[in-house]
Amino acid sequence: MSEFSALLRRGIRLPPAGWALAGMLAFYVLAGLFGRDPWKGEDAIHIGAAWHMLHYGDWLSPDIAGRPFHEPPLYYWTAALTGKVFGWLLPLHEAMRLASGVWVTLALMGLYYAGRELYGQESAAASPLLLAGCAGLLFHAHDAQPMLIALAAYGGGLGALAALARRPYLAGSFYGLAVAACLLGTGIAPTLPLLAIVPLAWWLAADRRQALLGLAIGGGVAALAILPWPLLLLAYEPARFHGWLNTELVPLRTPFSFTGAGRFLSLLPWFAFPALPLAGWTLWTRRQALRAMPQLLPLVFLLLTLLMLALAYRPREIPALLMLPPLALLATPGALTLRRGAASAFDWFAMTTFSFFVALTWVAWSAMALGWPERLATRAVVLRPGFVGHFEIVAFIIGLLTTAWWIWLIATTPRTPYRSLTHWTLGFTTLWLLATTLILPWFDYGKSYRPLAQAIAAALPENHGCLAERGLNDTQRASLAYFVGIEPAAADSSAGRQCDWLLVTGDSRSELAAPGGKWTRVWEGNSPGGRKEKFRLYRR
Repeated sequence: MSEFSALLRRGIRLPPAGWALAGMLAFYVLAGLFGRDPWKGEDAIHIGAAWHMLHYGDWLSPDIAGRPFHEPPLYYWTAALTGKVFGWLLPLHEAMRLASGVWVTLALMGLYYAGRELYGQESAAASPLLLAGCAGLLFHAHDAQPMLIALAAYGGGLGALAALARRPYLAGSFYGLAVAACLLGTGIAPTLPLLAIVPLAWWLAADRRQALLGLAIGGGVAALAILPWPLLLLAYEPARFHGWLNTELVPLRTPFSFTGAGRFLSLLPWFAFPALPLAGWTLWTRRQALRAMPQLLPLVFLLLTLLMLALAYRPREIPALLMLPPLALLATPGALTLRRGAASAFDWFAMTTFSFFVALTWVAWSAMALGWPERLATRAVVLRPGFVGHFEIVAFIIGLLTTAWWIWLIATTPRTPYRSLTHWTLGFTTLWLLATTLILPWFDYGKSYRPLAQAIAAALPENHGCLAERGLNDTQRASLAYFVGIEPAAADSSAGRQCDWLLVTGDSRSELAAPGGKWTRVWEGNSPGGRKEKFRLYRR
């Protein structure tokens, strides 16, 4: 008890290390993974694909609602595995979403070791804290998202390349595993920067002979880990193999886009904050040593990643995640060498910003759960028609404890170069945990297709036979399959033309109209929060 009291008075020690750092990062990883349905978009798509793999035992290639989904399988293997292991304890979608927690943990661990290799033990903790503190990562880190595998591969791969000359066998093995995970998890394009950086890493190594040995080991490990899956897929499902390979190669055949590169860069000021300005500060303060490995390796890797993104992806947030690991590494020295005035301003900004939004979250919770303030409570219902809030004691207690933790952190964190970074990252985590606890029911009500799927299932008779669909996207089909076990056929397919039931969606009369023939409308509705998104069910 006396040790606990001393901890309360003293606060956390900085720089964080050992169990303290692990606890802080675990707080970040776990916040927001639980207590909600698969949300519309990527979360529902990838949970639906993992559910299909687990439910039907088709481990070679992912499907969405019974149709080929030409994606590499590693994320779905891990999600199906966590679903199998933890499905008895958690709702299946939450158990499968734990796979994201696994890959985010590996990304943070990889950056820790990369930071330690490049900048030393005292600076190592700053690298994962900077990655976790990036505004763009927070939402996607807690969704079902295969791109998280590439983050883990980039962090671990950079750390391994930095250590090639010192520990060639171990570093080479980890580099090979990083390449294999990246290709099997996210495909060919995201793997290219990991391959393209190899000549520079070899050139910068203190002992190039040892580095070459490590790279040879890495190549062997990567080949052994990668080859079984495409060879088995080609042998047993050649159409799926060629579909996957074509999907992977099509983006690489497109011309390079300077406009695309510019749009990716335009995301960074908010998406990569605070890593971006701190990386700029590192480059300025170390401008005389830009050719040294600690600066040159992550900088060139960042440029290679940007080139790959401009070639292979449309400017979107999810592929932009790939720029965060090298930026976090570049920002590590800058975060710990800020001048006193800048460090104090950053610390003040973190504390005031997150304290304000913590208070605002409590006001929003009061409006939704208690009906006060009345005007805000009315607005909440306008934005989510049909939503009815209620008081949940468990969420309330978690919210109180989280707020108390934030106040204690502000009051006790010692003044060190780590203080502002710690306040930023843990402030972000505190706010996210509060939001996904206190006002999660409001978010969940408008972001889940569960009510819609259940309404469609209720409108169908028990032995309804096959159901055709027209206009449904991957999210909607994955949600129908996961929530109610319905996998509709495409209306224009040979199987769909034989169906006596048809589900259509759209936002205009022409899109919602029945096809030619004798069709009777049986049901019409929309998902909560989706006013323009209407659905109709017909029977022939």
